[in-house]
Parts: sequence; structure tokens; C-alpha cells
Amino acid sequence: MKYEQALSELEAIAGKLENGDIDIDSLAGQIKRAKELIKLCNDRLHAVGEEIKSTGEEEA
Repeated sequence: MKYEQALSELEAIAGKLENGDIDIDSLAGQIKRAKELIKLCNDRLHAVGEEIKSTGEEEA
């Protein structure tokens, strides 16, 4: 899954939570999915940061 896709899905879940559009039966599943998406986004951002950092060191 691409970062943009994960972020979009995460935003949709957050919007549902804010609006109260999630029924209690699916709440735990949506929160679990949101945690997975947050981890995916954080991991991807970290990887890109490391890639940029190593590229900068190679040029120096």
C-alpha cells in the first residue's frame, strides 16, 4: 500500500470517528486498522527520511 492510500484511509476513519458514523460493533476493528495505518505511514516516513539522509551523506 502506498503512503497516500494509507493516509487517505486513515483520514476516512478519523472522519467517521469524529462524526460518530461508526457503530459500536465495528469501532474496535476501525481503531485497530487505524493503528496499522499509522504504523505503516510512520515506517514509510522513517524509511524516506533515512534514504534522504544517506543520499545527503554520499554527496558530502
